[in-house]
Amino acid sequence: MDPLAEFDRQKRDTIARQGADSSFRESAREWFRKSCEHRYSYHFTWLGVPIIQYPQDIVALQELVWRIRPELIIETGVAHGGSLMLSASLLELLGGDRRVVGIDVEIRAHNRRAIEAHPLMKRITLLEGSSVAPEVLARVEELAQGRAPILVILDSNHTHDHVLAELRLYSRFVSKGSYLVVFDTVVEDMPAESFHDRPWGPGNSPKTAVRAFLRECDRFRVDDEMDNKTIISVAPEGYLRCVRDA
Repeated sequence: MDPLAEFDRQKRDTIARQGADSSFRESAREWFRKSCEHRYSYHFTWLGVPIIQYPQDIVALQELVWRIRPELIIETGVAHGGSLMLSASLLELLGGDRRVVGIDVEIRAHNRRAIEAHPLMKRITLLEGSSVAPEVLARVEELAQGRAPILVILDSNHTHDHVLAELRLYSRFVSKGSYLVVFDTVVEDMPAESFHDRPWGPGNSPKTAVRAFLRECDRFRVDDEMDNKTIISVAPEGYLRCVRDA
């Protein structure tokens, strides 16, 4: 047997066993809840820019980008811009005219300056406005014209209604074999008091939106192997694989 194929088979077996280990999963959930008290996801940068993600999700996104080799990555939610830099750096390695579109209802001036001063800005287009606004979507459609495959990452307003609207609007850009990634589905699994100052929380979260979307759209499936692999993630049930074209 080919050694690489055997390594991959063994890896998949151990990932499945890991995912089935309920005590390990519960330990990870407890660790995750505790890590939020220390704002753990705020501790990391990507190429000098704050990324506000857990390392497991950073590595998971890297795997997806390298596997899919997208011509365009669409990201809703910019914050400091670290996720844009992650995407742009991977596309830079892949070469060609690949680009990242970053959308946010408000791109703060200091964040915009840092992003625009970065060497990878040459691969980034910033759009300021609501991700579900018709004028923003029209601009995204222009940028997506003639590009495939496209990877979509949703990480903006985390309320059920907003995320469900994003899923319905942006799923059109994703073709078979690519992914639609929804971050912060973990909100559904956290104590309600964790979000006392936010409009979202358990029962009104990205995960409830994902579940509603999957009931009405049969083009996507949850990538269970990704959940079993990462264990610690802000996106449980949020890595959605496109299984057929529209």
